[in-house]
Amino acid sequence: MKKLIKWFAGACIVVVILVGGLVGYAMSTALGTDHPVGFQSVQAKGADGRPIAVGVWYPTQAQPLPTTLVSLVLMNVARDAPVSGHDLPLVVISHGNGGGPASHADLALALASAGYVVAAPMHTGDNYADQSAVGSASWLSGRSRELTATIDFMLDTWQGHDRINPERVGAFGFSAGGFTVLTAVGAQPDLRIVAKHCAETPEIVCDLLRYVESPLLNTDAETTGDGFLPDPRIKAAVVAAPGLGFTMVPKGLDNIHVPIQLWSAENDINVPYATNTKPIRETLGSRVEFHSVAGASHFSFLAPCGLVAPPEICSDKGEFDRKAFHTNMNASVVAFFGKNMNQP
Repeated sequence: MKKLIKWFAGACIVVVILVGGLVGYAMSTALGTDHPVGFQSVQAKGADGRPIAVGVWYPTQAQPLPTTLVSLVLMNVARDAPVSGHDLPLVVISHGNGGGPASHADLALALASAGYVVAAPMHTGDNYADQSAVGSASWLSGRSRELTATIDFMLDTWQGHDRINPERVGAFGFSAGGFTVLTAVGAQPDLRIVAKHCAETPEIVCDLLRYVESPLLNTDAETTGDGFLPDPRIKAAVVAAPGLGFTMVPKGLDNIHVPIQLWSAENDINVPYATNTKPIRETLGSRVEFHSVAGASHFSFLAPCGLVAPPEICSDKGEFDRKAFHTNMNASVVAFFGKNMNQP
């Protein structure tokens, strides 16, 4: 009996040490910043009255702690802390298909550390927990409306709304979120092109649309871009690996008049450059600040993975260093918004 008690006690000690080590390692890998950043999980209200979950990052003077977990991302932030500063610029972030507010958490932290308020909505029916809206007739236009609803909420209702300058609003979007942001700054895609394109060109988005039996693949469907309403409050936009770029040419980009920073991954097989980013880049011409990332794949634009690392979104080929790339990219995005949103 004594031996059993000793064995049990020893096993408990080992478990405590292992758990403590894991917790310590996880906390040491939490995403952090040079300056204190606050974070809140809030709810905006969509045009249909339904709630939209939104992650909000902002400058604060409170002490951050590496204990806030959003999806699979652990952050060193001050949860629900007071907002610091006045006349703050706002950046909204639109995640890609199947993503969420944490998809670009490191960029949100970098912006907040530099004095921005950042709001990232979780798109209804197109997120890691719910894919029910993907491929529907209102899938893409609904995303755009949610981005505008998020801006409405942040400027009118959020508890720190009086700290934000409504004349200094920017947007970042990745993949389907890149499409969303482009429509929010004036793009008018012709979704009738989708059916013809997918019949002639193999592309992952076409496989997705076939899987969900999307009406966008019906050549007789009325699926034009009439539901996309630009938001004139957005003064600058950053777009990474935008999807469905082929629906925006030749005339769908004529109404974009804000500066655009455009990013492309050299090894992107999910959203091929030739049919998505290239036509946008060539059509916008001098309105674009273009960056091609050598060695990167599509998901390289997602935040660096921490302790939990799903291989399908966390694995980069070769010796590509996602953390180093994000350090450089985040600095470039912060500088771009600073230049084009009159950052003091």
